[in-house]
Formats: sequence, C-alpha cells, structure tokens
Amino acid sequence: MVDQVKSKEGEPINEGDHVYTKYRGGRHEGDVEKIVTTKEEAEEEGVKNPPKVLFTDQRGKAVAHNPETLNKLSKAEGEE
Repeated sequence: MVDQVKSKEGEPINEGDHVYTKYRGGRHEGDVEKIVTTKEEAEEEGVKNPPKVLFTDQRGKAVAHNPETLNKLSKAEGEE
C-alpha cells in the first residue's frame, strides 16, 4: 500500500477534501475527486508521474496537481 498523500503543510489529503494551490497569479480550488497513486491509475486518468490529486477547479476545468503543492481548506475557511 502506498503512503498517505500529504498537503504542503503535511496534512493527509483524502477524497472529498477541499484543496487549493496558487497558479499563474490566481488559484485552482476544488474538492478532491480522486487520488492517483500508481502508474496504472495515472495511465487510465491521462496524467504522469503519480501521485496526483485530481479535482475540478472553480471554473469547471479538470486539474491534476502534485499533493505537496496543495493546501487544504477547512470547511469553515471554504465557506464565505
């Protein structure tokens, strides 16, 4: 079994968590839909170099990021 993927702060990331990362002067933010940990899963999802965290950002674009580049938002932070 692969070790738990962790955020930039070292917190475990799970499916359903709300995550974000700064990206080109803005940010990608969304709920984790899938965590890819094996080469086979990566090939199925069309991503390279696992592990990757897959989510749909606030503009509806599917994105894949390395877990260590992501920050987790608590439910309270994500609700404004």
